[in-house]
Amino acid sequence: VQLVESGGGVVRTGGSLKLSCVVSGSSFDRVDGIGWFRQAPSGARQGLACISLRDDEVKIYAQSVEGRFTISRRKNTIYLQMDNLKPEDSGDYRCAADLTMRPIRTKYNSLRVVEYDYWGQGTQVTVTS
Repeated sequence: VQLVESGGGVVRTGGSLKLSCVVSGSSFDRVDGIGWFRQAPSGARQGLACISLRDDEVKIYAQSVEGRFTISRRKNTIYLQMDNLKPEDSGDYRCAADLTMRPIRTKYNSLRVVEYDYWGQGTQVTVTS
């Protein structure tokens, strides 16, 4: 599975950005969910949002972004619409693929780094004050 992110940039506080994650590869049909993560300069990754690729398209959000970020899907592209951005939202944004079939998605099994099998290279987001 290959994942390629785009859409990052520099935006002022209160602004918006829309990130894209294109998913491809022979194992695409095995992908159960796609997550978006933010990586800090220290290397620590925080799970932000996840969308199930099954028919129910369940969406999971971290509390810190709920109401401001929206995850969506169109075919093999997963989007992260980010509104009302804050300086603390700055970081390297990466999407990742989860190949484990999860009949029930929760924050615990959908926003943890260890649950994901393939990762993109990231796109940088900078929010200025």
